[in-house]
Amino acid sequence: MMVGSTDGVQIAIHDLGGAGPPLLLCHATGFHGRVWQPVAERLTFHCYALDFRGHGDSTRPDMLDIDWHGFGEDVLAAVEGLGLNEVRAAGHSKGGAALLLAEQAMHGTFSSLYLFEPIVIPPMAGMARSAANPLAEGARRRRTTFESLDAAYDNYASKPPLNVLHPDALRAYVDFGFALEPDGSVRLKCRPDTEASTFEMGARNSAFSRLGEVPCPVTVARGFDDGHGPATLAPAVAAALPDARLEEHPALGHFGPLEDPDGIATAITRAMPA
Repeated sequence: MMVGSTDGVQIAIHDLGGAGPPLLLCHATGFHGRVWQPVAERLTFHCYALDFRGHGDSTRPDMLDIDWHGFGEDVLAAVEGLGLNEVRAAGHSKGGAALLLAEQAMHGTFSSLYLFEPIVIPPMAGMARSAANPLAEGARRRRTTFESLDAAYDNYASKPPLNVLHPDALRAYVDFGFALEPDGSVRLKCRPDTEASTFEMGARNSAFSRLGEVPCPVTVARGFDDGHGPATLAPAVAAALPDARLEEHPALGHFGPLEDPDGIATAITRAMPA
């Protein structure tokens, strides 16, 4: 299913199946909605996932910089396209920030949220305009083609950072994140410049300053706190929300939902009972 969003973008929405009330699932930078499939299979919800602009099967806006408010608008387009009201939603990393931006733009869109290490950055001196962004630099160097899907899978499974993913999540990332080329090779759907721009623009959204405008219950989950990553920011995000609790998963890293589908599905069910 494709729906129109802002900036002329077309957003892909995937029905991941399941029985129960609707749950919208939102992915992290560089991924796509279908990586949530292993979690969705373990939930008692009817799950939907979208591909954000420039990711997966969705189109990319013409502008060079990827403004994160556009990701919030993609969420609202998906909710409207699906005809949902006061829906539950779960987001990972950038996907969590997008859900907050959507709720801030249209209050009452969600009845409850589950956010694993949302990229919502407090106003810290120098962070928003850091001269170097290692994540963006790494994205620009990312290999984009492989001779086959299996070759891509074997490459990612053999080394960091994606070797920590559950095999089912990694398989979904590869199988639905690459397009088949005429010569039989496969090419990454999310362009390196799109991923890099997304990382670079992450600190410039206004989500943190408007967290008080999110009235619905929110679970802010985090993995191991390494002292400088998104897990470190989670307590401040939870504290700034009107109705939130902080949930700890110390055995997981930033890829939590993709590392432990069983554990995160259980946590989502506990936080938002069907």
